[in-house]
Amino acid sequence: MVRYILPIEIQPLEEGGYLASCPVIQGCHAEGKTVAEAMNNVEDIARILLELRIEDGLPFPEELRQAEPDTALHGELLLTVSNP
Repeated sequence: MVRYILPIEIQPLEEGGYLASCPVIQGCHAEGKTVAEAMNNVEDIARILLELRIEDGLPFPEELRQAEPDTALHGELLLTVSNP
């Protein structure tokens, strides 16, 4: 098994819920009622799209970074705080 680091962007949707997308994999986006659900859904989509690339003999996107075996997961959190 090879692990990859996927950059994910999450946006709230006007109608409710969230849209998660991975800009380095064409067509990789998914919705969810919560941020966690959107993240889980986009992870599934990314895995399917990459497995299809393997089946078709296509290379992975160059921007996709392979994770080191002992690398801990990293992330970013956007936090909004009202002015004191």
